[in-house]
This record gives sequence, C-alpha cells and structure tokens, in this order.
Amino acid sequence: MRKIDIILALITGEATAGLFYILFKDSATGIEFFGLILAILLPILAILGLWLSWVLGKRFLFIFQAAKFLLIGILATLVDLGVLNLLMWLSGTERGLFYSIFKGISFVVATCAKYWGNKFWAFEKREMAGVGKEFTQFFLVTLIGLAINVAIASLVVNTIGPQFGLSEKIWANVGGIIAAIIGSLWNFIGYKFIVFRR
Repeated sequence: MRKIDIILALITGEATAGLFYILFKDSATGIEFFGLILAILLPILAILGLWLSWVLGKRFLFIFQAAKFLLIGILATLVDLGVLNLLMWLSGTERGLFYSIFKGISFVVATCAKYWGNKFWAFEKREMAGVGKEFTQFFLVTLIGLAINVAIASLVVNTIGPQFGLSEKIWANVGGIIAAIIGSLWNFIGYKFIVFRR
C-alpha cells in the first residue's frame, strides 16, 4: 500500500465519524462518547479494510479497486450530503420537489469529484489521451447513476416518508445514503467495464 492509500482511508474514517456526530448530536444522548469511539474506530477499520483488500487484490485486482472505489464513494457521499444539507439549510426545505432538485445538484457536485478520484486512484488510469471520450462515457454512466440516485432518494423521502421516529432532516439523509449505495453499485460496474477499462 502507498501513503496516499493510508491518508485517504484515515480521512474517510474521520469524515464519516464527523458526519454521524453532526447528524445525531441533537437527537441522541451520549453521542459525545459514541462520536469519540467512531472517531477512533472508523479510521482504523478503513485502513484495515483497505489493507485486507490490497492483500486480496494481489490475486484479484478488482478487490483492491473496489475498496478504493468504496472509499472514494464514501468521500463523495459526504460531499453529496454536505451540499444537500447546505441547500436544505439555505432554503429551509427538507422535502418535496425542492428536495429532489437539491439531491440532483448535490449528486452532480459529488460526481465531478469522483471522476478524478476514480480515474487516478481507484482504477489508476494515468494517461490523458482520449480524455474527452472517457469523460463523455463517464458522464453517460453517471447520468444513469443520477437517475437511479435521485429516483431512489425521492422514493424513500417523498413516498415512504420518515420511519422509526426519525425527523424529516435525518430521514432526508437516510434517503440520500440509500440512494448513494444503490447508485454506487451501478457506477462501479459502469466505470470499471465501460469508462476505465484497460
């Protein structure tokens, strides 16, 4: 493993712990202690998971690629949720048509960041020749991912609605997370076999 692998795993773990703390700080007792545990545990788990995938990736490259794709996806999801929450906060709107529009905007911002991470880190495609064609393919795969992402998030938030006693704000983030997971499955397959294939 390289230094960049370890650094990105640490950043992902810490940022994920921070997101959980921010989301639940007003609604859970004992969150400070839980947040501290997550701040220590998640970076360690991220590094261990990446190391294990690196070991397995020596035999099956796609495993290490998938692990790096997952870390980039988590970071992009944090960007996605950050932009989504910023737009909800600025507008005071947490559901309805504006939520769907905000989700689309946050997804596009996160996807732009994902392109470079996937190109240079996950799939290690360094050459710049044919970037126009590659970006067009990336954009088309991502458009399908956008449709999947926004449809799933809108279904969870606007059709199913808040469950388990969660507030609309937390449920809006649950919808974003579920959408990110399902959309990521499509994106990995599309990026690996269409955009960044060797």
